[in-house]
Amino acid sequence: MAAITTTGLGKVYPGGVRALDALDLSITDGEFFALLGPSGCGKTTLLRTLAGLESPTSGSITIGTSDVTRLPPGRRDVAMVFQDYALFPHMTTADNIAYPLRVNGVPKSSRHDKAAQIAAELGLAELLARRPGQLSGGQQQRAALARAMACHPKAFLFDEPLSNLDARMRLEARSFLKRLQRQLGVTTVFVTHDQSEALAMADRIAVMESGHIRQIGTPVEVFRRPSNIFVASFIGSTPMNLLEAMVVDGQVETCGQRLVVPNGVIAGLANGVSFVLGLRPEYLTLHTASVPGALCGVVAVVENLGSQQLVSLEVSGTTVRCVVTEDAEPALGAECWLVPRAERVLVYLDGELVEDAVLSDAR
Repeated sequence: MAAITTTGLGKVYPGGVRALDALDLSITDGEFFALLGPSGCGKTTLLRTLAGLESPTSGSITIGTSDVTRLPPGRRDVAMVFQDYALFPHMTTADNIAYPLRVNGVPKSSRHDKAAQIAAELGLAELLARRPGQLSGGQQQRAALARAMACHPKAFLFDEPLSNLDARMRLEARSFLKRLQRQLGVTTVFVTHDQSEALAMADRIAVMESGHIRQIGTPVEVFRRPSNIFVASFIGSTPMNLLEAMVVDGQVETCGQRLVVPNGVIAGLANGVSFVLGLRPEYLTLHTASVPGALCGVVAVVENLGSQQLVSLEVSGTTVRCVVTEDAEPALGAECWLVPRAERVLVYLDGELVEDAVLSDAR
């Protein structure tokens, strides 16, 4: 086990494509750390650079106490699990698991004993004689994990290992991976574009965009207080409402209406200042009777989420979404009022979150 640190890490591909831009990142020993972002943001390039499969253009990488920036992959003492698992199709499960031990010169009898032990821990004991083509997606994933565990690496590097599984299997695999990482205590870097995976599994998350890290924090921090407009628009199974607003006579005016918010939310913003108001759908309460100081709109769409409903309202020409329980579903065309939870109202000025002393502790 070991901490991972990058300092000024950059990667520029031929043609001037900058995949990583001077990244400073510290991952603590034993941490489950997720790299999250849209396609092309640089998260897989960062993972491959940590593994030694890509050479950085600038900066350094430290794993434990060793500078591994120029070391080949085999000398970094990390194990990578790929999106397609990269199992050898002509080998049995036992031989796939034992392959890293074979490369390291471990005697045949010892490596097969070790493979059998790890396979038993991951529920593969009855499948050691099968080849990858005879395994289900979940079994292939466990075989790839067993192979990664075989050489007791300092760190696991996962490149979207759940993306090939169906929805139910992904949920089971997610819980399994989290339990396994806790048991082993191995530093783990997990790349995903699926925010539900990152929020559910990680101790901390780095949200990336265009080769930059836009925010690092715990799942709760990143979800509740995204530090900029990009993170606010990216995080959340239902997108955050980001509304153009202005301070008018010490109050918030948005969508052509006055919205009552706690004084601390806009403290320090002068009259006439424009900003973006962030309201998560989950933190809005819908009322079917008039509420002074609330946003008034007409129900345009109701989407069934199972135990909840996603309601889209047209508020003076702007769509504002909220999440309600199934027994509070309003009728299409109904006039409704939205009241934000006071401690969850966010203000973005010039694209960055405005922190306020009044509400910071409550949030």
